[in-house]
Amino acid sequence: MYFFLRHLSVVELLYTTDIVPRTLADLASPHPQAISFQGCAAQMYIFIVLGISECCLLTAMAYDRYAAICRPLHYSILMSRRACVAMVSISWLMGIITATTHSSLIFTLPFPRHPIIPHFLCDILPVLRLASAGKHRSEISVMTATVVFIMVPFSLIVTSYVRILGAILAMASTQSRRKVFSTCSSHLLVVCLFFGTTSITYIQPQAGSSVTTNRILSLFYTVVTPMLNPIIYTLRNKEVAGALRHMVKRQVFSP
Repeated sequence: MYFFLRHLSVVELLYTTDIVPRTLADLASPHPQAISFQGCAAQMYIFIVLGISECCLLTAMAYDRYAAICRPLHYSILMSRRACVAMVSISWLMGIITATTHSSLIFTLPFPRHPIIPHFLCDILPVLRLASAGKHRSEISVMTATVVFIMVPFSLIVTSYVRILGAILAMASTQSRRKVFSTCSSHLLVVCLFFGTTSITYIQPQAGSSVTTNRILSLFYTVVTPMLNPIIYTLRNKEVAGALRHMVKRQVFSP
């Protein structure tokens, strides 16, 4: 699990670095500088690579939990160093392939001379909908690929946790159930935050979406979720949780 957590931390650090600095600079400046066509393409490419990689990493982490709980005697074989490296490599490779495909489909379309993106980042759908022609077919292709890369990992995660839930319910000891559930709760919460917001953003019909809602949802999976993930995973550590409680008590009861 910690092997995947290291890579997830790198992905989310790069994720926020790709988007947040420019967004903050634009908010702080009275005259925000327009992003160039090349800059928009680069931001979207990196954004897609990291987003798809995170989907795949979260799926690998769910399989890790499944192997640890449902197949403990085979865990060292199923989750060997070689297997973990292969899963991480496939995650990055899927991100690169998806980003290359999406960028090729989107940025070869004709755009107006000075398009205005109704968003705080160069996201897939807002940019695609600015195209002057040919966007309908590209939108179908991009949406199909996006839905596949969101729903397939999410389906695999759900399948893993259904198996895990079955194993938990089969345990006779209540203490064992709580211990096993506590090892999965952090990952499950992160999955709900990430996949919940991205699913609503990319799978909802265009007619039922609004610019404001899309911005808020994008803010969640690009800023809020990466900010909360270290807190969620860190509080699982008993020493960290104990130190936090001690600090809170000292602040509350200090004269």
